[in-house]
Amino acid sequence: MSLPYPPPPPTQMAEWRPKPIETLADTGLDAGFITDLSLKLLYFQGQLTGSQQAEQMHLPFAILMPILEFMKREQLVEVTGTAGVGPGAYQYVITQKGSARAREQLERTTYMGPAPVPWNDYVTGIRRQSEQRIQLNPGILRNALSGMVLADLTLSQIGPAVNSGKSIFLYGPPGNGKSSIAENIGHTVLGKEMYIPYAVEVDGQIIVVYDQTNHTPVTEPNPEPPAKRDGRWIRIRRPAVMVGGELTLDGLELRYDYNTKYYEAPFQMKANGGMFLIDDFGRQQVRPHDLLNRWIVPMEKRVDFLAMHTGRKIEVPFEVLLVFSTNLPPKDLVDEAFLRRIRHKIEIGSPTYDQYREIMRRVLDQRKIAYDEDIMRYLLQEHYIKAKRPLQQPPPRLGRPTHGHRLLRRHSTHPEQANHRPSGGLLFC
Repeated sequence: MSLPYPPPPPTQMAEWRPKPIETLADTGLDAGFITDLSLKLLYFQGQLTGSQQAEQMHLPFAILMPILEFMKREQLVEVTGTAGVGPGAYQYVITQKGSARAREQLERTTYMGPAPVPWNDYVTGIRRQSEQRIQLNPGILRNALSGMVLADLTLSQIGPAVNSGKSIFLYGPPGNGKSSIAENIGHTVLGKEMYIPYAVEVDGQIIVVYDQTNHTPVTEPNPEPPAKRDGRWIRIRRPAVMVGGELTLDGLELRYDYNTKYYEAPFQMKANGGMFLIDDFGRQQVRPHDLLNRWIVPMEKRVDFLAMHTGRKIEVPFEVLLVFSTNLPPKDLVDEAFLRRIRHKIEIGSPTYDQYREIMRRVLDQRKIAYDEDIMRYLLQEHYIKAKRPLQQPPPRLGRPTHGHRLLRRHSTHPEQANHRPSGGLLFC
């Protein structure tokens, strides 16, 4: 049975990459901002060469060099020696005057990471890269979910849902692969890598975007020379940000730290260009109705509005494949009016007996254990049908001996099974 949607035409759009920066104007930042960033680095680290400062700011030294010359003339820093040949090897220390200015700036923000990207550049980069997400065809989808045994009907629903780039509601009994489907979509289906900035700047305020927990760096193909490329952007796999019962409404807003005096991006901003999965939906501390109401505008307008502690609201791209996954009946969570706003609702049901047999064949083959249909029939009858246990997608895994394992051991007539059976047994979930 073929999937009921044709392969989309190949895209000819060139991959978006950050523009190389060669001058201060290319950064979108003013000299004063970079001066303050340099002074804070020297204030805390003591002595640094010009090249070391440029490396920590992720800027070409050619941009930093005239700023260091200015700082020297203003007696904010002084040169104490050299660690090699050329201006980049000059060793700088902060002066008393420079320390006073650094302390003043630390009252505003303690941020000292890579130089931020201007807000408009961030918005442009996210919008452009969101247009380049891969469009699924049946072959790509089957390959991405080849590790799971799914019905053609389910696959035919997942494909158009992902291609739409809108919201998806996965529901059904526990243990049938809803989270695994979403994870495979996030990690293998969304397409090529993308660039995100380490941080962005809005009216002098810093928002940290890059998160080592949710972002996976990848090697940049054909990188520009360090003197020209914009190192303030990092190439990552398309993000697949996943949250569960710990999610609160506060996690969906800009988080301002009054100690460090800068912001951390919320989950949906970190997921821009990729997928945001809310797993175990309905089991969060916040009411499902309140959580879903938070998404009405972003889902319809493709923008989100975030408030800064100064009172200003900023419009943030919402280029996210939003996925809800729940074990609870959708009608018990939200009303019909809201469900209509979610474009795709896909039920992930329990596997059929034939599907479960295929799951078992794959797992036993991986464990080098011979499959026997008589044993399988006995297992299904005794362990599931008589006990009224529902079948589930998760395959058997290594673990302590269980009733299912004892059934295999008791009724196996194949010596090769005994030779290859794992010492820990098979745990049938």
